[in-house]
Amino acid sequence: MSTKAPVGAFDSGVGGLSVLADIRRLMPDETLLYVADSGFAPYGERSVAYIEHRSGAIADFLVGAGAKALVVACNTATAAIAPVLRGRFSLPIIAIEPAVKPAASASRSGVIGVLATERTLLSERFAGLVSAHASGVEVVSEPCPDLVELVERGITSGPEALATVERHVRVLRERRADTIVLGCTHFHFLRAVVEAVVGKDVRVLDPGQPVAEELRRRLANASLLSEDPRTTPDRIWTSGDPAAANAVIGRLWPWPHELAPLPAAYCLPPGE
Repeated sequence: MSTKAPVGAFDSGVGGLSVLADIRRLMPDETLLYVADSGFAPYGERSVAYIEHRSGAIADFLVGAGAKALVVACNTATAAIAPVLRGRFSLPIIAIEPAVKPAASASRSGVIGVLATERTLLSERFAGLVSAHASGVEVVSEPCPDLVELVERGITSGPEALATVERHVRVLRERRADTIVLGCTHFHFLRAVVEAVVGKDVRVLDPGQPVAEELRRRLANASLLSEDPRTTPDRIWTSGDPAAANAVIGRLWPWPHELAPLPAAYCLPPGE
């Protein structure tokens, strides 16, 4: 495959753009493709079969568009189907997971908090992370699908964001958590609000940068890193309403891009 081929990434909505931003900053010469599956969001309330169907369809689309690697920029999808995708495709697939290991190492109080979707928190993958890397600390999990909905609406600051974040973070602080993991890519866009609520004595972690670094390593190992300056804008597709997506993505993605509806053939729910 050519080094000029693009990198594909997807999420249940716009949250994965936070990971894509880390990739753009680390590898400015790579051409990026992104699918926001907002028409079928949130994944956190869906069954594993549903998530597998949607993720498979989007992966098929991105591979068909020429992607040389896939980034699963969604914690819920990673927990549900990352091994399935790796079994279907031979190209590099980089998945994301909550930063439980570094949080456990960084905690001074012995208590870490995890903000995530319910599906992520109930997954075997998350349980495995806690068992492998956080057996010596208390892990306080807080499901917060309403934070996903805020970001999907483009609300990343202001009174509504502050009140919603405070409600969820209060639970973690009452349990003495001194390190908080943002276990959903959407939450990166609320990081400033979270940090304002918890104060300077609490560390807030999200995993976008490690994903970008792993992608670069995998591309380099496969001799697929771009060798030429990028000359085309990033391409973004949405399964949701294009007008609404354009308004939100325009605020969250500052680089030149083209937005289009995801083709109808890739917008079918399970069973159709």
